[in-house]
Amino acid sequence: MMDMEAIFAADREHPPHERSLPWPETQNGMTVIVEPKHHWASDMRAFRAGAQEYCSYADWAEHGARARFFGHIAICGDDLMRKARALIACEIAQGQWK
Repeated sequence: MMDMEAIFAADREHPPHERSLPWPETQNGMTVIVEPKHHWASDMRAFRAGAQEYCSYADWAEHGARARFFGHIAICGDDLMRKARALIACEIAQGQWK
């Protein structure tokens, strides 16, 4: 059975636009959690770890901490990681990861 860290590590082996789980990135002392690209979206979003703010991944990749962040009413990067970890834990418990 795979453990959660192995699942996240295996996902990070793919290029960013092919990943299915969120991952942290740090630039200029700021950490964001990158949300994988939805099929309908033009770009991924990068959420600040402890704040309800996000920017486009392209802006983050180019400008780092100087990217233009927008407020979000419900989600911060920490929330994205918690939800992904809860989903993976449930799938592991159900035997979906071997």
